[in-house]
Amino acid sequence: MNNNQADSIVVSNVSSAIVTAAKGFAKRHKVITFSYVYGMSILCAIVLIGSGTKLTFDQQRQYNQIMNSIDLQAEYTAASKYHTSYANYYQSKGWFSCDAHCQHYKSIMDRRKSEWEEIKAEGNARMSDAKSVAGLFSEVGVTEVKDSFWDYFNSGKQFAKRQSWWDALFMGMRSMSRDESFIEYGLKMLMQVLINFSMGLIMALVIFIFGLWGIISSYQANPLTALFFFVSAASAAFAFVSTYLFAIYGAAAGGVVGVVKMAESNMRIEAARGGGGGARVRNGYVERNRNRPHYQ
Repeated sequence: MNNNQADSIVVSNVSSAIVTAAKGFAKRHKVITFSYVYGMSILCAIVLIGSGTKLTFDQQRQYNQIMNSIDLQAEYTAASKYHTSYANYYQSKGWFSCDAHCQHYKSIMDRRKSEWEEIKAEGNARMSDAKSVAGLFSEVGVTEVKDSFWDYFNSGKQFAKRQSWWDALFMGMRSMSRDESFIEYGLKMLMQVLINFSMGLIMALVIFIFGLWGIISSYQANPLTALFFFVSAASAAFAFVSTYLFAIYGAAAGGVVGVVKMAESNMRIEAARGGGGGARVRNGYVERNRNRPHYQ
């Protein structure tokens, strides 16, 4: 049996083991499997059909009319007044006390804050009315949910990249102090990168799902429609994050296998060059012929 045949047998055995493990997981965790399959179908539908239904002319006119009625300048002015009053209060208070002068600025700050919150609440109410005209499954609603997901997803990736950068720095310093080889450092760093991306993307998924209901509620949809949209969007997000992580894990495993194959090939080449030196390769390791004259 040559090396190519042995490699093909190993690959087939690994593939069979992965398929068997996947089938067992699907049977034991039917809810997770259904969520993943349903989420993938939603993603395919979004790719094929598009992002929500388009607004009609009357819907677009009503939506723009309500959105234009929101007084953004008043909200900006109220926010500026609040921040100014907060700065005055912060400058007047002590470390652990607040005298009469400080209490005066504090009352002004509280009043400015309540005014700002009233204006924001009014603006949010008008925005909710405009969203109810568009509808939850419209291009407005679907686009808002997609933008929210991408914001959290990119934040999770940025967290993983920053954490991996610091891990690479400190793990490199520890590896130099322990005289570890570059391969050991690379494998440890690879595992840490996978952990960081898993943590970052799973946290992003959880935060997105918690904030999803707030977005859905702002469209004033009926409970059944809102529940259906929530399940569909959460399943689609779960399926996308899971597939992304599976792709990362697969690429990492393929890279490790490729490095191992390259190392075995180099060892075989070196053993073949040794020729008369009595070197041979068995299971990827170079063995020297011990039965040789002492003067060789």
